[in-house]
Amino acid sequence: MDNLHGFFNFVKQHKGAIIGVSLGLLVGILILSIGFFATLFLALCAGVGAFFGTKNRFRKKFLEILDKILPDIFK
Repeated sequence: MDNLHGFFNFVKQHKGAIIGVSLGLLVGILILSIGFFATLFLALCAGVGAFFGTKNRFRKKFLEILDKILPDIFK
């Protein structure tokens, strides 16, 4: 049980490094498997999605645009 407590302390103390290494590993795997530009496009889409997903003003505006574009059958 003490080893598990030590592990959680290690993770808490090195959270930034662990996240950085994980993201770097993920990006490296994506570049090797699907290519640089596909990875760049995927990261761009994720960034845009995260930006719009966290901003209420943009989310409301986006939903208003979708309401105008999509027919009533999807409501």
